[in-house]
Amino acid sequence: MSFTDSPSDAQLMAQRTKFLKNPQTIGVTCVPFSGGQPKGGVDDGPVEMIRFGILDQIAGMGYETTISEGMDKYKTMRPASDPPVGKLKNPRYVSMAARRVADQVRAHCANGSMALTLGGDHSIAMGTLVGSTSVYGDDLCVLWVDAHADINTPATTDSGNLHGCPLSFILGLCDQDDELFGWIKPCVRKDSLVYIGLRDVDSGEKAILRKHGIKAFSMHDVDRYGIGEVVEMALDHVNPERSRPIHMSFDVDALDPSVAPATGTPVRGGLTFREGHYICEAVAETGCLVALDLVEVNPALGDPESLRQTVAVGCSLVRCSLGETLL
Repeated sequence: MSFTDSPSDAQLMAQRTKFLKNPQTIGVTCVPFSGGQPKGGVDDGPVEMIRFGILDQIAGMGYETTISEGMDKYKTMRPASDPPVGKLKNPRYVSMAARRVADQVRAHCANGSMALTLGGDHSIAMGTLVGSTSVYGDDLCVLWVDAHADINTPATTDSGNLHGCPLSFILGLCDQDDELFGWIKPCVRKDSLVYIGLRDVDSGEKAILRKHGIKAFSMHDVDRYGIGEVVEMALDHVNPERSRPIHMSFDVDALDPSVAPATGTPVRGGLTFREGHYICEAVAETGCLVALDLVEVNPALGDPESLRQTVAVGCSLVRCSLGETLL
C-alpha cells in the first residue's frame, strides 16, 4: 500500500463511530461570546483558532466541515439593558446566546455530524448540551474536563458569573427564572455526568456534588491513579459498556497554566500537555463521541507567545478528539 492509499484519520474514525450518520463531516459552531464572565477577549477565542488554521487542520484529517452561519450575531445580539437578576450578571444576553447555540448544535447533531463548538466562555454549554440532548436524549453522557465544577446555582454563586453555573441549569438543580431560562429543561441525568481535572471548587459546589452523588475525579485522583486509570474509571461510571453517546466539554483551564496560559481563570496544578491529550485520544477511541466543546481560550490575556501556545494546544486537543494519533 502506498502512502496515498493509507486511510485518513476521518476514515478510521468513521469505521469506529457508533452513533454518527455522517461521521466524516464536522459541524462547527463558532461562539464569540464573553457574557458569562467579566474578562474581555474570550469572545475572540474562536476567531484566533480559525486564524491558527483549525478548519484547515480538520480538513487535512480528511473531514468535511459545515459551519453555522451568523457568528458575528453573538456580539451584536447583546441587549441594550441587561440588569442583574438576583446575583446573576448579563442573564438576558447569556440566555439569548445559549439558546442560539442550542439551535445550531441541534442542527449539526440532527444531521448526524460531529458537533464541534468553539467558545467563548463556558456558559455556552447551556446551549451545547440542550442541543445535543435534544437529538440523543437522556442516553447521552457528559464528560466535563475543567479546573472548575461550573455547577453553582443562582443561590450559591458568589460572583454571579454564569460561566460558573451551566450545569446547575442542565441538571435541573435550580429554580431558574422561567422568563429568561425556562427554555432550559433538565436534560442530563446526574449519574450521566463525570468530571476530570477539578481543583478549584467552591464550597457551595462541593455541597452540591456530595448531596447528589455526582462523580468527580480531581487532580488528586490524577496524581494518585494516573490519567489512564482516571479516564477508564470516568468512562466506566457513565458509559460502562461504551454504548452511549458522549458529549465532552473541555475548558482549557483544565490544563496547567504552564500549558495553556491564555485563559481567564487559570489554576496551578492542572493537567499536563500529555494528560489533556490522552483524555481526548481515549474518548476518540471509544467511537462514542458525538459532540465536543472547546472553550475559554482568551487571546487578550498574556503575551503573544502565551496566546500562540494556548491556541495551538486548543487546536491540538480538537484534532485528538477527532482521531489524530501519535502514530
